[in-house]
This record gives sequence, C-alpha cells and structure tokens, in this order.
Amino acid sequence: MDAVALRPRAFVRVTGPDAEDFLQRMLSNDVAALAAGETCEALLLTPKARVIAPMRVLRRGDDDFLLLTEPELGDTLRDQLVRMRFAAKAEIELEEHTSTVVFGDAADGIPTADYGRPAVEVLDADVEATLDADALEAMRIAAGTPRFGREIDDRVLPAEAGLVERAVSLSKGCYPGQEPIARLHYRGHANRGLRVLVLDGEQLPELDAELTYGEKVVGRVTSAARANGGIVALAYVRAEVPPEAELDVGSSKARPLH
Repeated sequence: MDAVALRPRAFVRVTGPDAEDFLQRMLSNDVAALAAGETCEALLLTPKARVIAPMRVLRRGDDDFLLLTEPELGDTLRDQLVRMRFAAKAEIELEEHTSTVVFGDAADGIPTADYGRPAVEVLDADVEATLDADALEAMRIAAGTPRFGREIDDRVLPAEAGLVERAVSLSKGCYPGQEPIARLHYRGHANRGLRVLVLDGEQLPELDAELTYGEKVVGRVTSAARANGGIVALAYVRAEVPPEAELDVGSSKARPLH
C-alpha cells in the first residue's frame, strides 16, 4: 500500500429479480456480462446521449448491484432509475458507504485507472488517508480522467470525453442514447477531445478559460491543479489542432503533458 485517499461517492442499490435486465436496458455498458464481484464503468444517458450520471457498477450477486457515482448525483441517479423502472421488479435505494482509493499493486478492491497509477477503490475500509483531496485531484487531471461537473456536462458527448472506450459497449442491446453514440462512432468523429496540458505561471485558470492557437479560440480549460511545482490542466481542444501545439491561456502558455 503506497498511499491512501478518500474518494467522495454516492451509492445506489438496485436489487430484485429484474435488476440485471433493467440495468442492461438502462445503462451504456454490458452489466449482464458481469460475474459476482466484477465491475464495469457505465453511463446513464439521455436519448440524445448527454450524460445524466457516470458510475461504476459492482455486481454483488445474481440480483444485487451497487452503483458508485459522484457524491452530488446519488439522488439524481436513484430518481431517474425509479422514473424509468415501470413494471420491472427491482428495488432502487440509496446506500451509505465510504470509499477509499488505495494505491499499490498488491491491494484488493475495485480496480480503478482514474489516477494514472495502480490503485483500487475499497468500500468501508478503516484506514487513514495519506493524500488530501487536492493531491488526488491533481492525479486525476494528470491521468486525463474526466469528472462530472467539469469535463462532463450537458454540453459534452461521451466520445468527446473519452468515455466510449471505457464505459460503453458497442455490441449490447438498446439503451437510452445508443443511437447517437453508435452513429458518431461508426460514421463520424468527435470534433474535439480532452488533452492534458502543463501551464506556465502560477495563476490557476478559471473554469472554461479560453484556449487560443494563433488568433483562433480552439478550446476551453475544464480542470486545473497545482502539481510538481507547476500547473496541470484538462481541456477540450479542437481535433484539428496538432497534438504538440503550444496554446495560449490568457497570458500563459499551455503545452502537452506528454
């Protein structure tokens, strides 16, 4: 165990004889393929493929699933699923847990790639945090992991945030938002994508600060944090901008992290 950090979460339990079928019809990933103890990332989407809630799905048993989402989305996720339940025999309720990210190769728990280092998420662990929230946020940004309310909102399609590769099954049955996701994947391409940038200067950019390339606005900053004596940021940048391009953020310069 290298380091430990608290991971704020909300938890929604979905149980009952129709739990698997219901979640398979509602979520973007193939939850029916999970064995007990296995997990996958998934999205609850609008019909136009805007993200209502990202989550990690933990299958605890044949008819027992726990959805781990962002702390501000617990009520939203529960209420949306209840509204769409109709005649499905499934109970949908909030649960109370704590979540801790434990870094290191030997740790047991739910694997997470959110922070760019080997780590697992452990529920209800009696351990003391050694990393604070700012350090964990800097690791998330450097790893290029999108977060709801920053990189993920109703302006963003899953493909733009890199969520299709990690949270969408392109071969499972229908779910809300499937058609626009499949159309973009097979017939088009995202016009912008997330990039990890290193910024000059000492001033953190504001949310949605404009990125320019030459005289043209080509993107916006979504997250920024201090790390290793500098500033690391996540930003949406137009696809036609070269990956190695140096961009301007106000009076600061922004360069690719890698």
